[in-house]
Amino acid sequence: DDAATSYFKGKMSKPLAEEMRPIVNESLAQVGAIQSYDNMMGKYKSLPFVPDVKADLTEHVLDKGMDGIFYYIAKEEAAIRQNPVKRTTELLKRVFGAQ
Repeated sequence: DDAATSYFKGKMSKPLAEEMRPIVNESLAQVGAIQSYDNMMGKYKSLPFVPDVKADLTEHVLDKGMDGIFYYIAKEEAAIRQNPVKRTTELLKRVFGAQ
């Protein structure tokens, strides 16, 4: 069950993405990924008869990063729900102890 993760994903996705966006963008720029992507898209758009692609590299990486974050949070939540030994703090014991 991932009810807590689903709740946090619904409440925190936007604020977390806003905090991560400049970090992701800077990292992609530092390694040259944005420039390479822009060069590739420039060449792609010059080809005749290809469909228009409206993709933003930073947004794509951010979306996949967010998917990964919440995947691992859900995985840990499931482990905490299934194994009482994983409930290492008073808060975890209180939240997941009545199951």
